Amino acid sequence: MSHLQNLLLDTLLGTKHVDSAALIKLQERSLCVASPGFSVMPGDVRTLVNGFAKNPLQTRREGLYFKEKDYKCIRADDYSLYAKNEKTGVVVVKTHLYLLVATYTEGMYPSVCVEATEKLGRISKKKRKLSHQRTMKDSFYYFRE
Repeated sequence: MSHLQNLLLDTLLGTKHVDSAALIKLQERSLCVASPGFSVMPGDVRTLVNGFAKNPLQTRREGLYFKEKDYKCIRADDYSLYAKNEKTGVVVVKTHLYLLVATYTEGMYPSVCVEATEKLGRISKKKRKLSHQRTMKDSFYYFRE
């Protein structure tokens, strides 16, 4: 099991309010890692990536077709996409490199799924920002000498 898969299992599925999770590479538009038993087909990857590429208002109006179900879009902006179908739903958070995807099912609290997914997304964004700042600082010292 990879480090990324362990991260998904521990931080998302560990809440008991995330049924399945995946990480999609934005640049390659491909699945990076998913929780066991969660298969995200290339068409689903395209749907999620395009959900962010479109105008958020258009995504909210049209909804999503994901995993062979129509989902009503609850939230769509530049960084988050929430959609539901009856008592199930999908939460997608965009970072610089990835789409973080989490699903919930009946009996789970959607708010906990959203909170856990958004928090993991924020941590990823912060790490990237800190890494970038460190690189800039190192470059400054390199050019200064």
